[in-house]
Amino acid sequence: MNYRKRKTVLIMVFSLVILGFGIPKNVQKKMDKELEKVFETENHSLQSFSVSKTVNELLPTKITADNFFKIMQGSTLLGYAFVDQAPSKTAKFDYLVIFNPKLEIIHSKVLIYREEYGGEIGSKRWLEQFTGKSGKDRVSHESNIDGISGATISVRSMTNSMDSLLQTIGILQEKKVL
Repeated sequence: MNYRKRKTVLIMVFSLVILGFGIPKNVQKKMDKELEKVFETENHSLQSFSVSKTVNELLPTKITADNFFKIMQGSTLLGYAFVDQAPSKTAKFDYLVIFNPKLEIIHSKVLIYREEYGGEIGSKRWLEQFTGKSGKDRVSHESNIDGISGATISVRSMTNSMDSLLQTIGILQEKKVL
């Protein structure tokens, strides 16, 4: 192989390693488990959903083919799933938000939490505060989302991430992309 071809192959491999390739397997496995539980079916598929660069520039939370999905069962739309990371004190945690077809949150879950403190944000009771919210709603740790003693940074991070996601959903609905 000549130098130019070898260089091109190395750049492609390096890009895949650095940029990542899809959802990590451990996150995907936990995501699938939650989807099966919420929709009470193992017979679903995820279809990547992406938006144009122009629309994505308007969004507080960027939508990619690796973080936003239609959840299908055959030709029936069950809902949508969004998976992302949010910062905690020194690391990031992975979370999942599941929407019904009307784009209202029906379930949220912290999939992987990597800190010693603050993991209480993964409690079902705390996360239920987001259930029923849609693109018309705003959430804030200062006004309508309860705090958790010892998890202040994670509470703020998750609440800010959810608010940005809800704003994004609202914009996508307004622009008739969803």
